[in-house]
Amino acid sequence: MKQRIITLRYLLSAFAVSAALSLVCFAQQSSGAAAPPAAKSAAADPIATLVADWTRARDYTKEYLDAMPEDGVGFKPTPDIRSFAEQMLHLAAANFAFVSSATGAANPHQGKNLEKMEEYKTKASLTKIVMESYDFAINAAKNVDLKKDNEPIKFFGRFDTTRGGAWAKAFEHQTHHRGQTTIYLRLKDVKPPQEKLF
Repeated sequence: MKQRIITLRYLLSAFAVSAALSLVCFAQQSSGAAAPPAAKSAAADPIATLVADWTRARDYTKEYLDAMPEDGVGFKPTPDIRSFAEQMLHLAAANFAFVSSATGAANPHQGKNLEKMEEYKTKASLTKIVMESYDFAINAAKNVDLKKDNEPIKFFGRFDTTRGGAWAKAFEHQTHHRGQTTIYLRLKDVKPPQEKLF
């Protein structure tokens, strides 16, 4: 309920700001005054935005890893689903694979099934490999060639998309699997980290 109230306040505030700006623009047009130059938006630098979003995602995921106690790393809410570690390892493996597809950079863990590797089932080793996957994405994002953003690729050899589309799917995927682990933390009586939208 509290989150809904916060969201509603945010939306109302955004609407109020938008309405106020619209009125200012209308008044300037009506008076013939020249409009001031538009503020440079974050979208004006798509590479900086991509790097910032992946950095924020890395930091948010680290908070999830830090929050889970050591005895919860192997925890499964039910026997037939991934453990907390396996969720995070799946996320990491996908970060490597998706970003490799998006950029053509070599996947440093190509051919490995990270989810099944016991060496990553401790909290320290799990955190290390997951953070490595985000650093791989962040470093690749810093060198994105925007001219290739619409270049078509075969995603995992099966799906038609573009290099930019692969980046979008990569971000969506890591968000999805981190989100799934919220219930794992709750079931271990741990309060999940506060959402990081910005």
